[in-house]
Amino acid sequence: MIQVFLLIFVCIAAVCQDYKPTFGICTRLAQYPLVQQAGYNYIEPNVTDFLAPARSDEEFAVNLAEQQRLNAKIVSCVSFIPAQLRITGPETKHDEIMVWAETAFKRAQQAGIPHIVLGSGGARRVPENFSKQEATQQFIAVCKRLGPLAMKYGVTVVIEPLNTRETNLINSLKEGAEIVMAVDHPNIRLLCDIYHMMREDEPASEIVKYGEYLKHCHIAERETRSAPGTKGDDFKPYFEALKQIKYTGCISIEGSFDDFETRIVSALQYMQQQYK
Repeated sequence: MIQVFLLIFVCIAAVCQDYKPTFGICTRLAQYPLVQQAGYNYIEPNVTDFLAPARSDEEFAVNLAEQQRLNAKIVSCVSFIPAQLRITGPETKHDEIMVWAETAFKRAQQAGIPHIVLGSGGARRVPENFSKQEATQQFIAVCKRLGPLAMKYGVTVVIEPLNTRETNLINSLKEGAEIVMAVDHPNIRLLCDIYHMMREDEPASEIVKYGEYLKHCHIAERETRSAPGTKGDDFKPYFEALKQIKYTGCISIEGSFDDFETRIVSALQYMQQQYK
């Protein structure tokens, strides 16, 4: 009889589980104390600034020491591949990208960072008069090399669909999911950025459709990429979609702040209210 009651309790708990995300901000390490004080869980700094693949181990050690001093939680780094390291086009730099990536992944492992965001609109932009189909295959080829390398260092790369003003390759969750499926590696997943989705009039239902591939989420308001609550954009349909897929990952503000110290407080409150 006790076992029956325990089973019922476990089933009820599973049904009633509150699937809620954690919130953070894409910002510099120096801002972590303010971000933490405002109630956020983590930050996402820039790959070039924090992981510093172009700089020496000694220089990165300074960043690592500062992270440890602040006890800063970093769940991801953004702006992965610089525009000059071409992913697509007639003159790609895939070998150089792998060197850059291995340094970034190794340092991410040292800093306890589980995700790297592959947005990099400039690096992946398809040059004029170049085949988009070929460019897509080039992007897939890079990701197939990145997957095993990321796994080696315990990192997951999340592909970020961007709006058409920023790049002309992978502009929807559908296109991003197709890349993930083509690569077919557990360390290459998908990011949904609600700002980019709104810019492209992409319905929230796409989150449900491709939810099995989602590992991370970014957010900002549609018109000026302002922090949530600045103009009052309605994110509830997208939040409902995240609830539907039982998303418990991270939602990070990647946008601009009219007054960082004040706005981060109201932005968190706004997101929490809309997520209810």
